[in-house]
Amino acid sequence: MKKIKEWVSVQLVKNPGKVVLAAILLFNVVFFFLAAVVISNMSLSGTEHMSFLEAAFCTVTMILDAGCIQFVVSDIGQAGVAVVLVCLAIIFIGMISFTGAVIGYITNYISHFIEDSNTGSRKLHISDHVVILNWNTRASEIVNDLLYCGKKQKVVVLVGGRKKEIEKEIEERLADTVSRENAEFRKKSFLRRVFTEKNTRFRNRLTVVVREGDVFSSKQLHDISLEYAKSVVILGSDINNTVCQFETRERLEEQERGNSQTVKTLMQVADITSAANSNDNQKIIVEIMDDWTYELVEKIIKCKEVKEKCNIIPVQINKILGQILSQFSLMPELNMVYKELFSNKGAAFFTEPYEIDRERDFVPAYLENHNRAIPLTHMLSDGKAYHYFSAACERDVREVCKVKDSAYSVALNRDYWIENKNVIILGHNSKCRDIMRGFAAFKSEWNRADGQEILRIIVIDDQKNLEKMNYYKEYPFVVDTVAASIYDRDIICPTIERFVASNEEDTSILILSDDAARNEDIDANALANLVYVQDIINAKKRNDPAFDPESIDVIVEIIDPKHHDIVSSYSVNNVVISNRYISKMITQIGEKEALFDFYTDILTYDTEEADTYESKEIYTKKVSRFFDELPKKCTAEEFIRAVYRASTDSSLPKKQRNPTVALGYVKPGGRMILFEGNQSEITVELEKEDKLVVFSNH
Repeated sequence: MKKIKEWVSVQLVKNPGKVVLAAILLFNVVFFFLAAVVISNMSLSGTEHMSFLEAAFCTVTMILDAGCIQFVVSDIGQAGVAVVLVCLAIIFIGMISFTGAVIGYITNYISHFIEDSNTGSRKLHISDHVVILNWNTRASEIVNDLLYCGKKQKVVVLVGGRKKEIEKEIEERLADTVSRENAEFRKKSFLRRVFTEKNTRFRNRLTVVVREGDVFSSKQLHDISLEYAKSVVILGSDINNTVCQFETRERLEEQERGNSQTVKTLMQVADITSAANSNDNQKIIVEIMDDWTYELVEKIIKCKEVKEKCNIIPVQINKILGQILSQFSLMPELNMVYKELFSNKGAAFFTEPYEIDRERDFVPAYLENHNRAIPLTHMLSDGKAYHYFSAACERDVREVCKVKDSAYSVALNRDYWIENKNVIILGHNSKCRDIMRGFAAFKSEWNRADGQEILRIIVIDDQKNLEKMNYYKEYPFVVDTVAASIYDRDIICPTIERFVASNEEDTSILILSDDAARNEDIDANALANLVYVQDIINAKKRNDPAFDPESIDVIVEIIDPKHHDIVSSYSVNNVVISNRYISKMITQIGEKEALFDFYTDILTYDTEEADTYESKEIYTKKVSRFFDELPKKCTAEEFIRAVYRASTDSSLPKKQRNPTVALGYVKPGGRMILFEGNQSEITVELEKEDKLVVFSNH
């Protein structure tokens, strides 16, 4: 008996549901048996010869339907009180113990089944899907950009909590994108919508499943079929959703030192994806915010990454955003260019593996037989050779055609040097050091031989953050720092006016959004600074009719996409949703891993130590300065080839050769034309104030 009691006690703790079900069934079996014995032995009129099995059947029917008591007591008026009471007792007890208990248990089981499905306790049989582990302000943009892949996609999100909020965020984000993309479609007549719907209507082809659970649990990772996913995205956690500002500051300081949770998650994921039964060529993209985490991730890569298994791609968020924001401050038009090229919408970057042919140069050879895609460069990525292109779709990259010979030519300015840059930085965020490193790299590549400063920056920020950056003393191109809080309008505005007035060249104003602010304060300071800047520009317009508003380029960084329309209403073309760039890059890398090395190259300027210009970047260059003569009207097909021929002229000294591929151009006012599709059908007619978008070494 002692062993039985111990066994029952253990089972009640481990499997209480099964014990309760077993008890219900056992009680009912015993009850039916006793009730059948009683009925078969009562020798009632009409039941004298009723067998035990018949009595058992009558017991069940009475419990399920009380009217079936007539099978036992045919005439209730002639029956004795004892008989009626026995039958009624059987009905009442049976209804409670059988009907009520069993139905209650089944109802409870169904409820638990639904609850388990919602929380992620049940295995999900799925493959070739995208897995997102954790959630932050960039996550919904990653999901949203998958809409533009043009095919059905399955996405599984595993988070520690806030499941309902995240589902609502995804639903609203996707619905907003679909509605915006279909705005032109809805303007068509009813008949045109009916007949063109299949080809022109933008659809949501995503299946998104949000699971609540533990991202460190091996079981729960297996339950979402992690080993069969095509890509896994490990996101860092946000720090701006805390209630207390001191807690926010503490978490920010911890994050700056390192993120052990990211390392722990990656170790768990790498252990599963490197197993023999996992899919080949899976991509694990991990967000990294600091050097300590990056070093540990590199060690995990060396330990776990094997051929065709566990391909880990570390994406240094702050470094990339710092490079992007510094490039936008120097060449604001790049915001529009990257916004399209980094996404799956419109012109985008594509890769193709190839066999190395040292006899022929890739770009001119490709230009001879293709006119729907633009060849950019070739690189080695993970030991494999790839060609890189700008095109509207993969089909355009592969389409072959004979390009007509043309005598069209352009005259390049052989002494071209990028103009001096003046930048005002308002505010701060966690990427300030990386932004400065981006400026420093640009200055290293474009240092003037005459010693003249090509870059001048002033920083206006509060005292505490200026002290944290040591007043930017390690960056000689920062010519001044001004301490002012967001409320010191009488300091901020005169400082901006003086700096603009002291420079003949155009000035860029970079307004940063504090990514460590609490949720309710996100973008608040950036929006206030925008009001100050816009007020200065409007005042200059009123006081000087000859003032050119485009001489001041305003680049506003915002974190929450919902504030985009607010910023745009202030006539600012260069709204930078920083999280969106990272999300677009992560989405594209998840589809085409070889793009990661390409992105790293184009965002990095050459250092002073480099003897030659090795890395390739995207530039916007003024037409009036880049060409000796204004190019004549032509087709994009002729223009692209003429620019490349002129930039690689073999008669020039090697140092003056700078292979340059034209990608498009930007008109004053912000209208951008990127060359995509059939180049022979695109007309190029440049004016002096236009800016050419080029891919080149320098």
